[in-house]
Amino acid sequence: MFKCISHNLFKLHFPCKKEKQWLYYLLSLECLDYKAFHGPKWRMEPSDLMVPVGLPEEEATLTCDAKGLPAPQYRWSLNGTLIDLRPDRRRRLSGGNLVIRSLDRAQDAGIYQCTAFGPLGAIVSRRASLQFAYLNFRTQARSAVSVREGQGVVLLCGTPTAAGDLSFAWVFNEYPYFVQQDSRRFVSQETGNLYIAKVEPSDVGNYTCVVVNRITKGKALSSPTPLVLRTDGAMGEYEPKIEVHFPDTVPAAKGSVVTLECFALGNPVPEITWRRANGVPFPSKVKMKNSNVVLEIPSFQQEDAGGYECVAENKMGKNTVRGRLSFHAKPQWVQTMRDSALSIEERLFWECKANGKPKPSYSWLKNGEQLVAEGRMQIENGALTIAPVNLSDAGMYQCVAENKHGIIYFSAELVVLASPPDFSRSSLRPMLKAKAGSAVSMVCRPLAYPAAVSSWRKGNEPLQSTERISLLPDGTLRLINVTKADGGSYTCLARNRFGTASTTGRLLVTDPTRITQGPVDMEIIVGESIVLPCQIACDPALDASFSWAFNGQLLTKLEPHYEHVGGVRSGDLMIRNIQLRHAGKYVCVVDTDVESLSAAAILIVKGPPGPPDGVTVEEITDSTAQLSWRPGQDNGSPTVSYIIQTKTPFTVGWQAVNTVPEVIDGNTLTATVVDLNAWVEYEFRVLARNSVGVGEPSPASLKSRTEDAVPDTAPANVGGGGGSKSELVITWEPVPEELQNGDGFGYIIALRAVSELSWTHAVTSAPGRYVYRNDSIAPFSPFHVKVGAYNAKGQGPFSTVATVFSAEEEPSGVPGGLWARSISALEFEVGFETLPWPVAYWEDDTKPETMGKVRVSAGQYTVNISGLKGNTQYSLTVSAFNTAGTGPRTPTINVTTKKSPPGQSPLNVEWNLIGSKLTMHWDPVVTMEMESEVTGYQVSLNRHSEFNTVTTNLTSVEIVLPAADDYIIQICALSEGGKGTPTEPLNIHKLRLTAFGANRYCILFSMAKILWLLNSHSCRSGQVDSCL
Repeated sequence: MFKCISHNLFKLHFPCKKEKQWLYYLLSLECLDYKAFHGPKWRMEPSDLMVPVGLPEEEATLTCDAKGLPAPQYRWSLNGTLIDLRPDRRRRLSGGNLVIRSLDRAQDAGIYQCTAFGPLGAIVSRRASLQFAYLNFRTQARSAVSVREGQGVVLLCGTPTAAGDLSFAWVFNEYPYFVQQDSRRFVSQETGNLYIAKVEPSDVGNYTCVVVNRITKGKALSSPTPLVLRTDGAMGEYEPKIEVHFPDTVPAAKGSVVTLECFALGNPVPEITWRRANGVPFPSKVKMKNSNVVLEIPSFQQEDAGGYECVAENKMGKNTVRGRLSFHAKPQWVQTMRDSALSIEERLFWECKANGKPKPSYSWLKNGEQLVAEGRMQIENGALTIAPVNLSDAGMYQCVAENKHGIIYFSAELVVLASPPDFSRSSLRPMLKAKAGSAVSMVCRPLAYPAAVSSWRKGNEPLQSTERISLLPDGTLRLINVTKADGGSYTCLARNRFGTASTTGRLLVTDPTRITQGPVDMEIIVGESIVLPCQIACDPALDASFSWAFNGQLLTKLEPHYEHVGGVRSGDLMIRNIQLRHAGKYVCVVDTDVESLSAAAILIVKGPPGPPDGVTVEEITDSTAQLSWRPGQDNGSPTVSYIIQTKTPFTVGWQAVNTVPEVIDGNTLTATVVDLNAWVEYEFRVLARNSVGVGEPSPASLKSRTEDAVPDTAPANVGGGGGSKSELVITWEPVPEELQNGDGFGYIIALRAVSELSWTHAVTSAPGRYVYRNDSIAPFSPFHVKVGAYNAKGQGPFSTVATVFSAEEEPSGVPGGLWARSISALEFEVGFETLPWPVAYWEDDTKPETMGKVRVSAGQYTVNISGLKGNTQYSLTVSAFNTAGTGPRTPTINVTTKKSPPGQSPLNVEWNLIGSKLTMHWDPVVTMEMESEVTGYQVSLNRHSEFNTVTTNLTSVEIVLPAADDYIIQICALSEGGKGTPTEPLNIHKLRLTAFGANRYCILFSMAKILWLLNSHSCRSGQVDSCL
């Protein structure tokens, strides 16, 4: 059997036994598993590295990491020569990384490249440099620089020997006083020199150049340079002389930061400006620094290239320097290739493209080795063609793009496949079902490299193309209008140059499935439940499943309203408690092994109308409001009428209102609300009604106030009376706020004596009461009174006339015939001759604050005063009163209450019940000295809250209890002071016993004895007499 492996793998160098084992394992793989293994792909490649010189303990690490299966191994080269790590103690691999310790500038500096390799091929990384940073600065004594005041001067830093980024600064006289750069002084980061455009006396001193290596952080200082002034006078003014400028051509890399310097000497100090030669303004990213001396262009791009000019100018003249920025870019991929798996003898075409300036050139590597165009392999301008491929072409390929500014690599893997046909993943179905009359396709597509040629047979008979049978070029067998005679065993035979294979399946032709009862269009009311039928007849050999779709969406079991019901051949859908949202198209879908059928029905759900919208008050008067609205959803049933409701601050909830028209039909969207109250803030809402019912109300309208109007409601219940002398008190029921019809509401009171004709008027805003005062008013004189209402709009109607009496005078006479007698320890009775009088009483001769007072209404000649203390003397007095006040009191009389009733309840109560006759005995009650003597006893009987009493002078009583029921009985002593303390309640249970068919009773003295007898089995139905 041929395997998925390239012959050139045998030529790779595998020094380890483990690598050879991987190779042997790969050779054993079938072609269908080739995707499980792949050659190396870069995860991380080495980058340029610069390290300081003179740090022997420092390590340098060049990164290299690739993925692959099996995991790749690594090797490194320095300046194109393979590094042998076996005898090297300073260099070692950590994963794929190269770690170098005890760094040596002479041995370790150079260009490094990493190679990742494995059984499936090798790839090389990008190149990375390892450089050493250092700084050497030779110093020697420097002569003084003598200049005239106003003259320009350049102080030279010198040229250090260095590798790595340098920065320059100058110290003035002593550290750390650095020269501050401004428009007059500038330190060039290109030359390191200090430029002073115009020397001033303050510049005299010693200057020292400081050089810093940004990589090593090392620092070196030049010898001091003295700057002195000449004594032959100051220098006159002169035009600018540009001492610092950029070259004629400055190469600039794409994406880099480009810095141009321009500084001039001159007197006065020159001003520096920049411009582009083509006159195009600088983009916003360009920055001017150090008083415009430095021009900085970040992220340099092609459009930034071109001519630049620096202009130095003062009043004596100007000078200009020009230069050009040229753009260059290392290669960058714009098109790459992908991993390819090709069958043997197919054609490979890969193309890669990169941009860059200058334009890059291309080359190709296979497993890290340079490819040369010959024979089957053609290389042209970034394109690689191999036709036809064979097993030796498998491996890792890299496209290389290079110009003088850089080199880039891109890798891809080529797998060459060769195998006989294999049906392990694409065999025919063991059983293929199809309905009679349909078309059937059986696909024969084995995994084979190169592609296999297929043939078919049914049973043992080869198949040929006919009107119903088609043998397609891709190996597919297609049968149309199948019948049960087409059923049987079918075999596909596949063959290529490496072998043959076959696969067999069976075709079963079934009868068509029919939906015998499907859903039908229906109309239903909200809240009802229905069943949508879906029943089928199908071939017994088929399995059928049912599903339902609602408005194009599959129904799931998560929807609580839906339930699938029915048997094996039924997929009925029950919808419970239908809501409006359930209206729509329902489709029953029947799926069998061979076909899919469906039946659909439209379900219309009717419900009360949706809420109307946009209720607007179009016009409002003092008693009417014209409304308009928009209709809501009719929810399956046309709207037949509308109902309008209103709410005010004075109503509880929403109230129905009268409208014009009285009945608002479903086609009318306006109406006038009538019988509104004036000057009241109203909200309105509308409800719609259809054949199903009344729907939800609309949102409320904006609040609207009716216009004001003259009051149309008169105060009610006009009356009065009482008050003080010379007063006529008038009362009425205030007009409710919602009936006041406007602001400025008040009342008009009209009054006159009964004998007079003219009315006296008064106005008040106080609700419900008015007091008319006049010294000429006689006591208790009748007046005719009426009350009207008014507001800012005008005066409303008056009430009907009522007769009200003026205030009375206080009584002047003293009541006569006062008497009193004690009734019990807690109560005495008082009698009078004339009424009404208030009765005042108090204990003995105590102070008035112990006084109690009782008022007696007209028609009552006696009054009982209770809640008193026993055996206590009380003082009494009586005075007459009326609405004007209270008259003089009678002389005081005394009365003493009876002694308190006995505090002891009757003891040793015994009772028995024979038939309906209850006999009770108790001990006499002995009273204390301060208690009233016992005059008798009272027995109270309570039967279902029905109370009866029996009074006796004895300490026993016989009572007939007429009903066979339960009684609660209490006994108390009687005395002049009242009833004594009663006994604890006694529960008497009348028990009916039946023996020998006759009703007989066995009543015991206590329930405890009954229970004892029953427990001792001495009172049976046959032994009733013995219990007596």
